[in-house]
Amino acid sequence: MLTRIETALRRWRRRFSRSEWMVRLLKLPTSKCPPSAHGLVLIQIDGLAYPQLQKALAKNRMPFLQRLIRKEHYHLEHMFPGVPSTTPAVQAELFYGVRAAVPAFAFMMRDTQQLVRMYDPDAATRVEARLQNIASDPLLKGGSSYLSLFRAGTDEGEAHFCPASLGWGPALRNASPWKLLALLASNLWGLLRTAGLLIVETVLALVDLVRGVIQGQNFLRELMFVPTRVAVTILMRELCTFGVKMDIARGMPVIYINLLGYDEQSHRRGPDSAFAHWTLKGIDDAIGRIWRAAHRSERRHYDVWIFSDHGQEHTEPYETRYGRTLGEALTEALSELPGLPREYRSAGRRAVQLEPARLFGAEWIEKFIPGEGPEHPHSQSPLALTGLGPMAMLYNLHLGGVPPAQVAQRIVERAGVPLVLYRSGPEDGAPVHGWCKDGPVKLPEDGLRLMGEDHPFAAETTADLVQLCRHPDAGDFIMCGWCAGERPMTFAVENGSHGGPGPNETHAFALLPADFPPPEQGYWRAEDLRRCAQTFLREIETPPAPRPQTAKTLRVMTYNVHSCLGLDGKYSPRRVARIIARYRPDVVALQELDVTRSRSGGVNQAEQIAKYLAMDYHFHPAIHMENERYGDAILSRLPMRLVKKGILPGPPPRSGVRLVPKVIEPRGAIWIEVQLEGEKLQILNTHLGLDKLERLRQIDTLLGPEWLAHIDCQGPTILMGDFNALPNSVEYKRLCGRLHDVQLHAPRHKPKGTFPSRMKQVRIDYIFVERHLRVKKTLVPRNELTKLASDHLPLIADIQLP
Repeated sequence: MLTRIETALRRWRRRFSRSEWMVRLLKLPTSKCPPSAHGLVLIQIDGLAYPQLQKALAKNRMPFLQRLIRKEHYHLEHMFPGVPSTTPAVQAELFYGVRAAVPAFAFMMRDTQQLVRMYDPDAATRVEARLQNIASDPLLKGGSSYLSLFRAGTDEGEAHFCPASLGWGPALRNASPWKLLALLASNLWGLLRTAGLLIVETVLALVDLVRGVIQGQNFLRELMFVPTRVAVTILMRELCTFGVKMDIARGMPVIYINLLGYDEQSHRRGPDSAFAHWTLKGIDDAIGRIWRAAHRSERRHYDVWIFSDHGQEHTEPYETRYGRTLGEALTEALSELPGLPREYRSAGRRAVQLEPARLFGAEWIEKFIPGEGPEHPHSQSPLALTGLGPMAMLYNLHLGGVPPAQVAQRIVERAGVPLVLYRSGPEDGAPVHGWCKDGPVKLPEDGLRLMGEDHPFAAETTADLVQLCRHPDAGDFIMCGWCAGERPMTFAVENGSHGGPGPNETHAFALLPADFPPPEQGYWRAEDLRRCAQTFLREIETPPAPRPQTAKTLRVMTYNVHSCLGLDGKYSPRRVARIIARYRPDVVALQELDVTRSRSGGVNQAEQIAKYLAMDYHFHPAIHMENERYGDAILSRLPMRLVKKGILPGPPPRSGVRLVPKVIEPRGAIWIEVQLEGEKLQILNTHLGLDKLERLRQIDTLLGPEWLAHIDCQGPTILMGDFNALPNSVEYKRLCGRLHDVQLHAPRHKPKGTFPSRMKQVRIDYIFVERHLRVKKTLVPRNELTKLASDHLPLIADIQLP
């Protein structure tokens, strides 16, 4: 009954969904997959470091992410983006599995001697063509993306705000005026909300402009940042959020969105500035809207993963520190080199915050910024300099016999660059040498000294830095604005910077459901996320990591799974298994399982769940009709043997027709013995009837010599299941005369209801233990997934054995 009501409500809500209406009006294609298929939404918060996220959570600036961690069983993990710590490098690794696809955000393609920046469509297209030659299975194949530099396998028109794609703009342009008017009317509240946010953000941006001018910033440059900031922080975020919700309504298999607002503000005022953290509230709200839309989807079971591509260092611009550009400083420092040309090509002096504006076709902005843009664009000199962020590269420098170590030393000592690296030879495995203020260095031997002992990924960063210096498109000399013991600097006009090896810029985060254990090294990389996402989308079972076992502590769970039929009307054994996996019990008692029943797709639900969890199982069918079975099971990863399974007595004949249901459902029990650290434990699982007198007969049988009083039922004993009895009932009190209810004997625990899952009004699911067993902890998980997957909530208990 509850399932039918919930399904009907969801159906009506779908009919009035604005996203559904927009999909229909624009005639966008929808997924033809079965409703039980899985989908994935990847949300990237650009530029947010793990330490900054912790600060934001501590100050309650991201309440929805706090809720995911506190209630929805998400785990916050460390993530190493690699070096260069830039968005294109991380996206290439995530989408194609290729590390360090580019040496920096701005660099020179040596085959054409062309200076590029990764927001340029030609550059993004050429780099992606290289990636496609290496990897043939892009992650977003058949899906959609928002604010990605690469199409990553999306179909034509599904990569939105991508340098090389038009997105769903043509669908809007081809729509009739009446359709557009209907869309505007149906989304009137959203339009008003966005307009209000734009006004607020514009006022804040103007206040920030005044503050910047007072601090000595260029007025014209500050003025031009106002529209780009408002566009990236508000307009782009709202457009992309609505687009993602629309793609969820369409049932796209995988959706990627990159939220740029924090990164934009961090570049301007620093990663820990109030203005940067202000944008996190809006990002948190957008994530909440996407997450709720994903969990209401009628076309797929969506997972939502949240991560960042890198962090940022609080830096000082090179020009601010030394009063001249890096190019001028290098010209002076290397003036003694023979044949050094006076002119050179340059790319990257532009502050990185202007780059996102190019997604709106706003290249015109750079024309109004004095001193920005390429220097000497018509110069025939092969010498080239790129610098966008804390990494700068010098190309085609003719040494004229001068040792590279001497050149690196001059750059460090005369130009004030903290660290300069170079490859000692053209071969792939050539050593990497360099110079810092303390003298010559060699990688990887001096990596720990250069990175510092406090660096969270010193060894990994050193290894990536070596590979970066060997990249085919890397410069002859690589200048790094960060080095342990030095004040961080950037070669762009910005206060927050990334792209180098700093401890914050290489310290990202991943926020994933707890049933996805982190990789063996204890932190995520983009390629690890890629593999995990591919496994998830292909619906391949990946056994969860076992729970760390404390001395003689057993975690047990009882769960009425309602034939794996959720309140959304979808059968999904995998969804039930994922709930179990998140809490990693040692023994699981399941009730109401279908085995090869046509109504649930003819699958063996007990076997599917056990396979996903890498557990053994024993199943007892209370109902067996030809090839279809229905009953209860016990699963465990501990050694176990089946002791007994059987049918319990039904209602007594004297109960009369009035008390007996029209269809009497047989009830059963199953008893197994498991071993934990050499000790044998007796585990019983049952599902009692709906009639009171029937339950009394069944409880008397369970307490009698055939079950709990049996001579073989020795040692610690646990009885659990769905008893269909309230705590004030005679049946319950009779059980408590022999056993302890774990919800009453857990320390600092208030008993919680398990049925119905949406309201948790009553307690009818129980775990009973022998009186000499100590209950350490009891849990009734109530989150969006457990409320949806069944009409019951699971009950979990940690039992301390004597």
